[in-house]
Amino acid sequence: MKLIAKIILISIVIVSIIYGCRKFETFPVVPQIEYQDFVLLVNPESGISERGVIKFTYTDGDGDLGLSSSDTLPPFNVDGDYYYNMIIRYFEKQYGEFVEVPILIFNNETQTYDTITFNSRFPVLTPASGNLNIKGLFQDTLYVFNPFSEFDTIMFKVSIYDRALHQSNEIETPPLIIIK
Repeated sequence: MKLIAKIILISIVIVSIIYGCRKFETFPVVPQIEYQDFVLLVNPESGISERGVIKFTYTDGDGDLGLSSSDTLPPFNVDGDYYYNMIIRYFEKQYGEFVEVPILIFNNETQTYDTITFNSRFPVLTPASGNLNIKGLFQDTLYVFNPFSEFDTIMFKVSIYDRALHQSNEIETPPLIIIK
């Protein structure tokens, strides 16, 4: 019986040492993002590059990334500057220089053109418990085809906000040549 108690005690001590020595990664409280890839998707029927998938990694030291659907009060209200927590800007290469371009879509109701946005809201990523230092991979599908443009080279710039309104660094894709 004493042998079993010693084995159990030694096992508990070993597990405690291993778990206690486990190092958690720590990150700054301001989110950081790093560009990974952009995959252009070609519609097999039309042969046109219509969409693409951007991939980037993120880190955050206090785990306050993401918004819930109920986060609609200031500063996250619909008309506020922080309604979207992923900011995506679209650029076209026009005559040798990249220029930020608004994307227009025709509104059948009003018979006018409206500006659309690539900005989006991503859900809460806060861990339920434990270490609040988080890291992961974002993938977002974006429309890349601008029917009102004659230019075929585009790029995107992306940043994210956490709930404390810390803005990450801004990443950019390399120039992307789309098939029109």
